[in-house]
Amino acid sequence: MVSFKPFRRNASNIDVRSPEEKALVRRLDIFLMTFGCISQVIKYLDQQNINNAYVSGMKEDLNLFGNELNLFTTYFNAAYCVMLIPSQVILTYVRPSYWLPGLEIAWGVLTGLIAMTTNAKQVYAIRVFLGLCESSAWPGMMTLFMYWYTPTELAKRMGFYHSCQAVGQMLSGAMQAAITDTLDGRNGLAGWRWLFVINAIMTVIWGFAGFVMLPDLPNRPNPRAFWFKKVHGELSLERLARNGRAEPKRMTWAGVKRTFSGWVVYFIAILYIATVLGTYGYVYFGLFLKSLKNPDGSARWTVSQVNAIPIGGSAINVVFVWIWALLSDYFETRWTLIVLQAVIGIVPCIIMSVWTTHPLSVDLSAAYASYFISYICLGTAPLIFAWLSDLIPQDPEARSLVVGVAVAGYYAISSWSQVLVWPASQAPFYKYGWQSALALLVLVIIMTSILRFVDVRYLLPKREEFRAALEEDIVASKGAGPSVSAGQIEDRHRIDGSSKVSPTSNAHEV
Repeated sequence: MVSFKPFRRNASNIDVRSPEEKALVRRLDIFLMTFGCISQVIKYLDQQNINNAYVSGMKEDLNLFGNELNLFTTYFNAAYCVMLIPSQVILTYVRPSYWLPGLEIAWGVLTGLIAMTTNAKQVYAIRVFLGLCESSAWPGMMTLFMYWYTPTELAKRMGFYHSCQAVGQMLSGAMQAAITDTLDGRNGLAGWRWLFVINAIMTVIWGFAGFVMLPDLPNRPNPRAFWFKKVHGELSLERLARNGRAEPKRMTWAGVKRTFSGWVVYFIAILYIATVLGTYGYVYFGLFLKSLKNPDGSARWTVSQVNAIPIGGSAINVVFVWIWALLSDYFETRWTLIVLQAVIGIVPCIIMSVWTTHPLSVDLSAAYASYFISYICLGTAPLIFAWLSDLIPQDPEARSLVVGVAVAGYYAISSWSQVLVWPASQAPFYKYGWQSALALLVLVIIMTSILRFVDVRYLLPKREEFRAALEEDIVASKGAGPSVSAGQIEDRHRIDGSSKVSPTSNAHEV
């Protein structure tokens, strides 16, 4: 049995974990994080490539017009939204090492089929199935991170994983630019079709790696994970217990009712949706570049340049997502950095609101700068879900559902709102886009401040009381004989009320 050595930081904020625990975290980073991050790069590559393909010949080859690019996203988002919460529930019954890689292989095949399409309706159908398959990846991995990493490890891992979206965006632009220059017309395929073929091959190959790289759950480890030993499972369970976190469990109807009868699920969902939609303008940087003309009416930027220039913004995104996450874990704060990002995001919203209504009154360089600044404040999602893990560590069922509801809510709203707020036919002079983003970021600042107050005033004392009771039980169990897991302790609390605070005593309710 691994010795119980609680994780603490000394006054100098120096990591004092045991060698065994450091070795466990290294293994998790090498396998769990590596699979998750590369999978996320590929996933976002598969999502983003529709925009790159559109400006690289797909529009002309398929005779697309109006807002059909928006509808590609709408069909994907609608399906993504429908499947997301069921996927989170299924993930508690089916091993993650089966569910997540299996769906990745499926969406890889579907991505390749887009290269064979000849009209918009075929793309619509494939995008629906893509949304169903891809809905599991991001929330599923975020949920796994909550089970394997401690509070001072979590935000930077979530941030690193989240930043891979930007890496995927960078690679998509770079790949399309390279393919346009080298493969366009090869074997009778246009360059944009080659993009989907290459994406599909990458996705399927990496999906098979997940069957052995994902460790599943601390209390139900993956038997095919050659790198994960029995001692690692024991240590992982102790890490959960001493950080006041309950073990993973299958979703129950009681857990569903408990989650939706509380306020956290709705508050976090609205906060997350407002954050993502409030920073959504950067997505249309490519359309902005494509719309610009020289005085003689010719395009200011070539197809390759339209794909390549946003790569600089994605690089800014990657760097700042890491910065926000590292600062969050180091200073052990979430809310201050969420507010700071919202404040930064308001700046481009103001500039672009003026530029879109009075373009001659604002220099074009300010518009370029605004799009690049928008990439700085895209690191809030890891902080919100790391904060969620801090808020209700004793209720894993609620955490899984809250993540699912928040992300599903975003996709449900964005599936129709982006057509109304950011229609491609209005690019780049959107009537309501930047103004609505400004209002949402103000809402983020207000809600974050409220949640901070509620957390300190009501939730923190209950968490500390539960954690103290849990630690007492762990110490008592070690002196009494065989090891008792956090899950067994939780069951006892629920049955006989031996702790002052039950792990599911609605500690997340005010």
